[in-house]
Amino acid sequence: MQLDDLYRRVIMDHYKKPHNQGQMEDGSVSVDLNNPTCGDRISLQLRVVENVVTNAKFSGEGCSISMSSASMMTDAIKGKSLQEALALADGFSRLMRGEAVEFEYEDIEALSGVNKFPARIKCATLAWNALKKSVLQLNPEAASSYGSGSNDN
Repeated sequence: MQLDDLYRRVIMDHYKKPHNQGQMEDGSVSVDLNNPTCGDRISLQLRVVENVVTNAKFSGEGCSISMSSASMMTDAIKGKSLQEALALADGFSRLMRGEAVEFEYEDIEALSGVNKFPARIKCATLAWNALKKSVLQLNPEAASSYGSGSNDN
């Protein structure tokens, strides 16, 4: 099996059986974003205790890229500090710019090929932009230590 086939399979697995999909009744923050270009929309909820993401859920609708990216992102940020979550978002932005980036949660690397399709980058980054907005709502000071600011690709 070629790497592209493996990546496609990982993306489709997350799309067909998304992780962390649903609503939290007691989330610390909730952010709704949409991509008017293609109609993707996401609602991201985070529960944060002592600056650590203890739970993350999303709901919404969209293409396989946007929904699988949300599934992967919510898996990757659980147990991470807000700063670590922003660093992951920054790494994902760099991945979408074509840079080689490794992630502890390796499924994310399956989205590396999206950068070859500029129209799909906004699909892949929708959930990550919701994450950035959520973290900055919870901790506005995080913006000063966040290297890329709110660069939304």
